[in-house]
Amino acid sequence: MNARSQTFELSVEGRQADEVVTSLFHTILFHRSLGKFMYTGDESYSVGTVGYMDVDCDFIDLTYVCCSSETLDRTIKREINGFSERLRNSDCSGNGQISLEFFQKKPRAWFAPECISWEIWTIRLELISLSNEGERQLCREKVSELIGEKILYIADVMNRGDYLPKMPNQTELDYIFDTSYFDVQPYLFKINYNLAGPSASSSVGTTVKNLISNHFSF
Repeated sequence: MNARSQTFELSVEGRQADEVVTSLFHTILFHRSLGKFMYTGDESYSVGTVGYMDVDCDFIDLTYVCCSSETLDRTIKREINGFSERLRNSDCSGNGQISLEFFQKKPRAWFAPECISWEIWTIRLELISLSNEGERQLCREKVSELIGEKILYIADVMNRGDYLPKMPNQTELDYIFDTSYFDVQPYLFKINYNLAGPSASSSVGTTVKNLISNHFSF
């Protein structure tokens, strides 16, 4: 199976990195999570509801919706914080990428289950340094606008009816969903990051820098 892949490239201030990645990953997971399954037989089940909440960002002008699960939020933030702290480290080039990867497990006789990825979302970041408050305010506005566009794009992708793992019977539930959360049931996922990956220097990745430069060149 070939995993579907989506990549976003952005230039942001160091202080914006956590919120940029968190808002996008939480948006994706909101669409890739269900309520807890309650089985009355091996194949007969009902699905609970997914609670949701609005989150206001501090360093970008954005409010996004996420699952109201504190444990899921802690998992996401722990992984993202590790990435952003290393990205901001003085020994780092300021370029890196972080991926949210969905997978399912395929049981194998005598061996551990095989993990098969079916969807990968990658965010490539380039950290930029700005010299004054005017540049920082303009960056805040442009990054907020770009993230809003990405969130709308995510919603569009989720409504395309692409492949999703089929709903499992009770014995196969842990092969498709992460059942470790008591209040939500996301598809199995993992987060990986790489600070030595491709530079976020494409035309998309440098949009914010170009807009700021053009604005202050008059």
